[in-house]
Amino acid sequence: MLMGKVEKGVTCSVKGCEESADRSMSLVKARMSQDLDFDISKKRVYLCRVHYKDWKKSSKTDRETERMRWD
Repeated sequence: MLMGKVEKGVTCSVKGCEESADRSMSLVKARMSQDLDFDISKKRVYLCRVHYKDWKKSSKTDRETERMRWD
C-alpha cells in the first residue's frame, strides 16, 4: 500500500523541474536555500534527488547554525 505523496509519484516543486520527487519538507525549511525557486502556494515542498542535493549544499551553514541553537 502506497502512503505519502512522494511514494505516489509527485513531481519536484522547483519551478521548471518535472523529475519525480524523492524527499519532502516544509516550505519554511526549504527556504533556507535562496538558490532554489519554489512554488510558494503550498506548505510542503517536494524535491527530486538533484535539487535535494543542491538544497543540502546551499543551506549547510544555516542548518549547522540552527543545530547549534539547540545544544
